[in-house]
Order: sequence, then structure tokens, then C-alpha cells
Amino acid sequence: MEKRNTIQKQLILNAVSELDIHATAEQVYEYVVVQYPTISKATVYRNLKDMAKVGELLNIGNFYGQTHYDHNLHDHHHFVCKNCKKVFDIEVDFADVYGKLKQFGFVIENVGFTGLCNECKQ
Repeated sequence: MEKRNTIQKQLILNAVSELDIHATAEQVYEYVVVQYPTISKATVYRNLKDMAKVGELLNIGNFYGQTHYDHNLHDHHHFVCKNCKKVFDIEVDFADVYGKLKQFGFVIENVGFTGLCNECKQ
């Protein structure tokens, strides 16, 4: 069964892309409600979850109690600053590491890094 493309869904997709911050559902809601005041939080949360499930967005995980979404669908990793809580894209090839881990029978679901970003380390 194909889901139809609603105005709410398009606004949510646009918000994740335009915010370009690995937004949380709350951030997406706050952005969309300005343009579409009748949208509910439940609609935003449900659509984000559904879009991640079908691969229209990435659910990049739960950081500091909130799930973050990414419009960047190509294969990449993330760095989370433990001070400012910003999430950054990391464009690095870990083929050797993945190969070694797979040799030992591990199934890799997510690779992420935490630490301090440039601004916070100052």
C-alpha cells in the first residue's frame, strides 16, 4: 500500500532539509507549525517515524534523550558534541574497520562519535 504525499509530509521533509541541523521531532514541529498552524505534534512525530522507516529520512539515533533525523541519505557517520549537543556529518570511509569487524561475525548497525566540537573545545 503506497502512502500518499500530503502537504504535512512535504512540509516535514522540507523542514528537516531546511533546518539542516539533524533536527529533533520537536525542532521540526516548531519549524512547521509556523507555516501550518493546524498541524499537531502527533502528526509530525508519526510522519518522521514513517518517513525514516521507508528511507525518505534517516533516524540517526537518540542523543541526549531525543531522536534526530537527517535528510542526507548517503552513507556517512555522525559526531555529537557533548557540550552544545550539535550533530555533525562525518564523511569518512571505514571499509577496513568494517571488514575486520565482519570477520569476527559482528553486525554493525551504527557508528558514531562523541566529544567536543571546534567551538566548544575553545
